[in-house]
Amino acid sequence: MWLATAVGSAVLFGLAGWWMKVSQMHRGHVSVMLIGLYVSGTAGFGIHAAIEGTIDQLSDYRVWIAGIIIGAGSSLGNALFMKALDYGPASLTSPLTNMNIVLVVALGTLYYGESLRATESLGILLLLVAVVLISYKKQSQSTAIQSRWYLYVIAAVLFFTFRNGGLKITEELGLSSAPILFIGYALSLIWFAFPIRKATDRAAFRTGLKLGLLAGLFSYGGLQLYAVALATGPANLAAPIFATNSLVVAAGSILIYKERLNRVQWAAFLLTIAGLIIIRI
Repeated sequence: MWLATAVGSAVLFGLAGWWMKVSQMHRGHVSVMLIGLYVSGTAGFGIHAAIEGTIDQLSDYRVWIAGIIIGAGSSLGNALFMKALDYGPASLTSPLTNMNIVLVVALGTLYYGESLRATESLGILLLLVAVVLISYKKQSQSTAIQSRWYLYVIAAVLFFTFRNGGLKITEELGLSSAPILFIGYALSLIWFAFPIRKATDRAAFRTGLKLGLLAGLFSYGGLQLYAVALATGPANLAAPIFATNSLVVAAGSILIYKERLNRVQWAAFLLTIAGLIIIRI
């Protein structure tokens, strides 16, 4: 059951990334899109917490500490990722920041003593390779990487680890994910609200807001399922499966926008399928 939940989390979170891609293609305002994402995401987690009866956990100081840390991981991770794109190629930045999953796998295996069979280790390796390959695009020889890029990438990896690994830690502490993610998304909403004053194009504003609200619903669904997968299955397997969410964006780009994959990216699809099958065996 946890495997289906983990795969579902990757699909839903990938659809969140897909609607962000659509916003970009339709020239939606980036800051407004992020505002929309965190508005609907915050609402989703708040309603979820109210329905399941965990909203009262907002009185627990541990939930607030976890929400602040995970919220910082989400907002600062995204901010640092965007900053890294200013200093280095996206084809390297995207897959490397996804390598925060390696730290989550290490957390589950080394700290919480989750066991790994040989086949599961092989499946994880295939998924991690797929995450790297899916964003591969041939770079021209003139492409230069500025020294600041390394700093931003490392920092982004660490902050994304706070989000993805933090959910594992809070689960082990017996804290519900919905109120924690509600706080985290609410704080991220405040973080990204400041640049919205620069949005003067009404068409770009409407496009960004509409698609951002849609992306936030899938972001809520994806992270909530990821939290369930962590609660019902091993983090060292659920985390690398969740990391394959970028494949959804790639698939949508191929089907809708007729983008073409190179041989390396097609290999990533095959490795993902093979990795999931091997983990299931």
